[in-house]
Amino acid sequence: MLGRVNHIAIAVPDLRSAAAAYRDTLGAAVSQPQTLPEHGVTVVFVELPNTKVELLEPLGEASPIAPFLDKNPSGGMHHICYEVDDIVGARDRLIEAGARVLGDGQPKIGAHGKPVLFLHPKDFFGTLIELEQA
Repeated sequence: MLGRVNHIAIAVPDLRSAAAAYRDTLGAAVSQPQTLPEHGVTVVFVELPNTKVELLEPLGEASPIAPFLDKNPSGGMHHICYEVDDIVGARDRLIEAGARVLGDGQPKIGAHGKPVLFLHPKDFFGTLIELEQA
């Protein structure tokens, strides 16, 4: 079911300084910020030859990232995103196997303009998993 790793997401308290660290200190190509109100975050992508790193900052107090940063004020790894060929088929298979899909279970459009779903971290050894339609 799983395809390639699309990105690894890191929650950060200050997107501007995190992007500068990746760009200026590590020499990486960093995208322009993208605000995603439906997901409650502002993101940039660090482009790598084999995948991407998503840096995400909360968009207001109601952001799902805000509680994570309350527990981890310096930031940290938030989730890993895998590509799947058929997101609805993957969702149905996962639910049948007992995995919990977060939210209402319906795919939402993510930062790449493709449908995404999130899986409960308690079902995957403490790791929040995002699935993205390939």
